[in-house]
Parts: sequence; C-alpha cells; structure tokens
Amino acid sequence: MRGINRLISVKELCYEGQHPFHVKSFRPDVFGSCAAAAFASDGKAEGIINCDIQNQPCIRQVSGGSITFDIRPKPVKAMADLTFEVKAEGVELSGPPVIDLGMPGMKMGPNQVKLKMTGAGLYQGTGIIVRCPSGRTLWQATVHLPGIGDADFVFDVVYD
Repeated sequence: MRGINRLISVKELCYEGQHPFHVKSFRPDVFGSCAAAAFASDGKAEGIINCDIQNQPCIRQVSGGSITFDIRPKPVKAMADLTFEVKAEGVELSGPPVIDLGMPGMKMGPNQVKLKMTGAGLYQGTGIIVRCPSGRTLWQATVHLPGIGDADFVFDVVYD
C-alpha cells in the first residue's frame, strides 16, 4: 500500500469485519450505529486515514509551507519506544511543536510527545503509542504548531 493518501468513508468502516482496504460485505443493519460511532463526542470523524505512516512520512500543507510527520522505527508498533519527527518547511514556528496522541472519536487521557529542535526546522522527541484494549489500531497525532495552528495525522499502528 505504498503511497496511500486517501479518505476512508464511514461506509467503508462499516463493512463486516474488514479493514477498510480489504472490504468483503456491507452490513446495512449496523451502518447507523457505525456511522454514529464514527462521529463520537469530540466531533471528529474517525474514518479518515490520511497518513500511511507504516510506509512513508506524511505531509500537510500549512500557512504557505509544509509539515512533514514521521515515526520510527517501522513498522510503527504500539507499546514500543518510538521517535517522532516533525519537519517544518516554508513556515516559521514560534516554538517547538507538541504532539497529542489519541484515538479518533475516543476520549483518552493525555499522551503528549514534546519535541526539541535538532536542526533547522527539524524537531524530534520520543514517546509510546499505547495498546487499546478494544483492539482498535486507528490512531491520531495532532501536531500543535506554535504560531501556525494544528495538523492532524490519522494512521494505523501494528499490535504484536
């Protein structure tokens, strides 16, 4: 799935027992519940996978420049020490970015990665993506960019 950068619809998420990229059969009887779950209490859709972090860094356009987000090592696994990297190009941040990790549509305790500048426009920090007891592997990294705003990256992680 190298190079994937597409939106996953709520309908795709509601296919029976399948990852959105490997759809088998649609379950109209559960679509209503699934759609409601996709727009949980924080108002964000959980069905938007916009980052193929397992295969490549992810890029977002912000304020006339771009932000590149990456996690290493690959594959990106839960419950492992991970290095998070943000690169700002064409924009000037007023301080180091902070990453909030969570699961879309789910209220969770804070899990922040504080980044330090390691080069011109380059920031790194370490953290852990925890394993969800539900077995869900969809995660969101909200990168807070001081002086610019936020950039959201939604991706899948691997559970061992």
